[in-house]
Amino acid sequence: MQIRIFLVDDHQLVRDGIKALLMSSPEISILGEASTGKECFEKITLEQPDILILDISLPDTTGIEITRKVTELYPSMKVLILSMYTNEDFIFNAVKAGARGYLPKNTSREELLEALHAIYEGEEFFADSIARVLLKSYVRKAKEDDSIDQGGPVQLTSREIEILKLFAEGFINKEISEKLDISIRTVETHKNHIMKKLELKSTVELIKYAIRNKIVEL
Repeated sequence: MQIRIFLVDDHQLVRDGIKALLMSSPEISILGEASTGKECFEKITLEQPDILILDISLPDTTGIEITRKVTELYPSMKVLILSMYTNEDFIFNAVKAGARGYLPKNTSREELLEALHAIYEGEEFFADSIARVLLKSYVRKAKEDDSIDQGGPVQLTSREIEILKLFAEGFINKEISEKLDISIRTVETHKNHIMKKLELKSTVELIKYAIRNKIVEL
């Protein structure tokens, strides 16, 4: 397995630091790098990486705008935001634009590798601190936004309802696995089944479903 990575950050020192963290991992291949949005799109059109590691702040655009365009133009290409900006608006808008993960820049090598593997395999990955902020944002916005109609009730198993409830209450995969005494992989599998059954495309919609169907109380 080779996970092909492309780096986008306007600071050479940051890009060099990320490369230094990843270069010893044989499963990671760094295809290239860019310091602006324009340069990014010129290169990824040719390189076609699996994952973009992307900063929020760039000289000519934002990481959120790049994420939105990448999601539209290259659906199979995934975005991991790596940024010093960790407030609610940046995180929520990045995920809404299509980012599959979000990490602060002080993340460890181990967590960065864990995020890359998870995203490559089709999962979402958020640092614990990011996940907490994100949940609060989802809950608040779900209360305010009634624009998405999830349709009639869908039959979920008791275990799926249990996992959905815990997830909507703010527990992350690791905490759910410990609480229910099951593996993290099993938690992720259940979550994927729930998403498919409910025909939901994002974590935002999953949280809204749980709130509207009173699976979780606010």
